[in-house]
Amino acid sequence: MSAESTTTTTEQAAHEQQRETAPQQVADEPLLSIDEISKTFGTEVAVEELSLAVEDGELLTLLGPSGCGKTTTLRLIAGLERPDTGAIRVDGRPIATGENTFVPPDARDIGVVFQDFALFPHMTAAENIAFGIDDWPESEQQRRVAELLDLVGLGEQGDSRPEELSGGQQQRVALARSLAPEPTILLLDEPFSNLDVDLRVEMREEVRRILKETGVTAVSVTHDQEEALSISDRVAVMHDGRLEQVGRPESVFQRPKSRFVAGFLGHASFLSGYVRGDEVDTTVASIDRDQVHGLASQYDMTEIDVLVRPDDVLAYPTTEAEADGRVTYRRYLGPSVLYRVELDSGETVECMHNHSESLDLDTPVSVTLTADHELVWFPKGSPSR
Repeated sequence: MSAESTTTTTEQAAHEQQRETAPQQVADEPLLSIDEISKTFGTEVAVEELSLAVEDGELLTLLGPSGCGKTTTLRLIAGLERPDTGAIRVDGRPIATGENTFVPPDARDIGVVFQDFALFPHMTAAENIAFGIDDWPESEQQRRVAELLDLVGLGEQGDSRPEELSGGQQQRVALARSLAPEPTILLLDEPFSNLDVDLRVEMREEVRRILKETGVTAVSVTHDQEEALSISDRVAVMHDGRLEQVGRPESVFQRPKSRFVAGFLGHASFLSGYVRGDEVDTTVASIDRDQVHGLASQYDMTEIDVLVRPDDVLAYPTTEAEADGRVTYRRYLGPSVLYRVELDSGETVECMHNHSESLDLDTPVSVTLTADHELVWFPKGSPSR
């Protein structure tokens, strides 16, 4: 968890209504349709049988660790790579269908904002924005450039060169340049990775605002969980070239479908539980069965693993005789402190405390489950996928 964590809950709440009313494609066909595409490089499978639909006006983020295939997927959409199998369609029009159809990048009506912004250093901000519409009549170019400079908050910076602009301003210019030709879809490749933490938070909010004002459909790529959760209408989590889960940020975070998704989207601990009638007995507490999401009757009298996050548990100093375990790790985060507790059972849980509550390493503690929401579970010993 980073210093950005304190903003994430607020951002998600602010966007909740926006997501509920996000523009939807009236027709049955989504704006962007990806059907079982695969891509290999030599013997390495980068993307495997991936299917995904993106609706008109939606901001969808491909999220996953390095090497999971998310950037390759973006390049396949852009036309910078050609899929080995499968099909990609934009507004129902095939743009890539294996060996049969391949529309070149400049004919796809798709814009790209690259990680390093890729601005032309010898051009002004206005000239950079106009680059993609140099075949428009001059009066139309000037109108469009002025409109976009105002949209991105750089109305007075049109004559500035990239070296005279801050990182955030350069990103705004790059975004405006990609929006200038009015693309059907905009792709963003790790758009905030080159910015410092505070500016990153500011700019992800600004970029979302701009995309929603223009109504453009966007697909973003990132490995930053907080970024994906805070700006996206939907998140698509990738792992080893495959989609693990697609859904609204709240749904994916609160109800992960695999241990990988649970762990990748935030600190995840698992408590062994035994299903006994109306309760699930765990190492630290008994949980009402109704609080464990979707626990079917066939799991009666069986062992399961219950997912808990750091804000679901608290640790209190106590005597050796009363202790459940000991503090083995402490990370100070400013507003909060993350503790790791090794339980007497051999399990490990992480707890998030207010910064004013201090526990020393090796302190004997009693762990209490404080979650007041539904908890997710997995079959005992189930794999990470």
